[in-house]
Amino acid sequence: MRLRDAFHSVFYYGIVTLLRCILLFGARVKVQTFGEIPNGSCVMVSNHISHFDPPLLSGWLPRKIDWIAMVELFHAGWSRTAFTWLDVIPVDRQGDDRSALRAAMARLEKGRMIGVFPEGGIRDGANSMLSRADIREGAFLLACRAACPVVPVVILGSDRLYNIRNWMPWRRAKVYIAIGKPIFPTHADGRGAAREKIRNEVCLAIMDLKDTLLRTCGLTLDDLPHSPQERMSEP
Repeated sequence: MRLRDAFHSVFYYGIVTLLRCILLFGARVKVQTFGEIPNGSCVMVSNHISHFDPPLLSGWLPRKIDWIAMVELFHAGWSRTAFTWLDVIPVDRQGDDRSALRAAMARLEKGRMIGVFPEGGIRDGANSMLSRADIREGAFLLACRAACPVVPVVILGSDRLYNIRNWMPWRRAKVYIAIGKPIFPTHADGRGAAREKIRNEVCLAIMDLKDTLLRTCGLTLDDLPHSPQERMSEP
């Protein structure tokens, strides 16, 4: 088991380093840290605005992330192998996937960080959690059952990478990542009231991080998430 974990870790950092080098051709990434990511088990929760988010967060956050991702990504033989070696946990978004829950809990018991996009997919506008849209509760169930903190994260600007013009060296899209303070569940039982409480706290923290990024980095509403189609059509 330790040998397998070591191999997965080497593979993970190799791929993350490669993707980080590629992303640097198109992105200028600024990380704003407002809270420390714990060394032990935790659940990282972020908004999701583009397919570039996982490699950006994996490449610029200071800890290895065991992502939870839709099971459809594992259908091809090569992708199943690659995502397994990257320690990605497949989840069936159509129902109550208890195998994914057990796998994530096992990782948390080892002191690892689980990465979750609670929006369930790429979202922008009124459908984004940045606009107070509803989100799934799986991440908060994990945090309550494992009695571990949730780390709120906001990412802005990665949707601009859909526009090929922003991959020109003289343009390079500006991507902003804000890391918030860990939020601890009040009860380690995973019951509805406990999940709802920490979910509300995390949602408020996400909104505060977004507002802080807008204020401190001089961003405008145009820097908030837009659809890939809108970004691709920008001049």
